[in-house]
Amino acid sequence: MSQPLPLFPLGTVLFPGLLLPLHVFEDRYRAMMRDLIEGPDGERVFGVVAIREGREVGADGVRALHAVGCLARLRQVEPYADGRFDVVGTGTRRFVVGSLDETGPYLRAQVEFLDEPEGAAAPIVARSVRSVWNAYRAALTRPGPDRGDEMGMGPERELPADPAVLSYLVAASAILDLTDKQRLLEAPDTTTRLRAELAVLRREAALLRLLPSLPAVHLTRTVVSPN
Repeated sequence: MSQPLPLFPLGTVLFPGLLLPLHVFEDRYRAMMRDLIEGPDGERVFGVVAIREGREVGADGVRALHAVGCLARLRQVEPYADGRFDVVGTGTRRFVVGSLDETGPYLRAQVEFLDEPEGAAAPIVARSVRSVWNAYRAALTRPGPDRGDEMGMGPERELPADPAVLSYLVAASAILDLTDKQRLLEAPDTTTRLRAELAVLRREAALLRLLPSLPAVHLTRTVVSPN
C-alpha cells in the first residue's frame, strides 16, 4: 500500500540507521520543516532521495531522482530567527518512489515501503565483510594517524553483529561515489548488499594500496551537500 510522503532530494544517499544532519535554508524546505514541526510527533518524517540529474539548490535544480530512497525521522530541530533550520534526521526504512506531486510548496510523492529480507547466506558473508573492512580501514589510515578521521572514517570501533545493520553501516561509511552507494541501498536483500560490499571494498583497498600517497583522494570520491 502506498502513502504520501514529503521528499527532500539530496546529492547523497541516506541509509537506515544512519544520522542525517541538514542545514535547511531554501524556502520550500523551510516550509516542509515548519509543517513537520507543527504535526504530531509520530508524523515528523520525510523521504530522502538521491538526485539522479540536477543539483540540490535552485528552483529548477532537480531534474530526475533515483527510484529508491530512505525514510528519515526528524530527531532534532534548531530554528533560527531568519527562518532557517539546523536539523538531524535518522534513516529508518527504504521505499520506492511512485507518483510525484509538485503542486505544493515542496515535492511530495506516493511511496511504497520495502521489506528487509536477510537472505540465506547473510551471516556467512557478513564475516567476510568484517575482515575485508578491516583491510580497507588499514589501507585508508596507513599513510598517517590522522588520515582516517579526515576521510570520515572516525575512530576504529567494533562492527555490529546484525548482518543488516552491518551492511548499512559499511555502505554509509565507505568512501564511495553516489552510484555505488545508491546501488547498495537498492540491493534486494542483506546478502546481496553484503556481497556487493565485498567486491567494492576489495576493489577500493587494492586501489588504495597502489596509491598510498595520493593527496586528498577523498575529495574526488565524496559529494558535498549545501543543505
